[in-house]
Amino acid sequence: MRTVDFAPLYRSTIGFDRLFSMLDNMNGNEQAQTYPPYNIERTGENTYRISMAVAGFSEDDLSIESKEHTLTVKGEKTEQESEDGREVLFRGIAARSFERRFQLADHVEIRSAELENGLLHIDLVREIPEAMKPRKIEIGKSVNKNGKVKQIEA
Repeated sequence: MRTVDFAPLYRSTIGFDRLFSMLDNMNGNEQAQTYPPYNIERTGENTYRISMAVAGFSEDDLSIESKEHTLTVKGEKTEQESEDGREVLFRGIAARSFERRFQLADHVEIRSAELENGLLHIDLVREIPEAMKPRKIEIGKSVNKNGKVKQIEA
């Protein structure tokens, strides 16, 4: 088992506490989930898409929730008895329940979700508030009482 101590970095960084806590939590997940498989794609400069393979699940079996920078996708398949007397001899299509969590960055919002051909597509967009966007700051000149630029050396 590998452990990394981020304590020295805490002293020299500002505002990255959440990043380091996510890295610490990542080390604790020895049994990482592999079901259902998913892709994360960048579809534009500030738009993203999560695609999950959820074959056999309907819209009623899936729930999507966003809370405190965490996107949670749950799938609960209810066992249905066959009305025509058929029984399943081999089940290769997974129908087990799952819960998959994604950590979202600041200012990321969920735009839409759709189920198409066994894939659940969740579209995300990152909208940075105007106050948080970089802006150029002009450097002014020092002016004395007479309206002339101060000269430090001759």
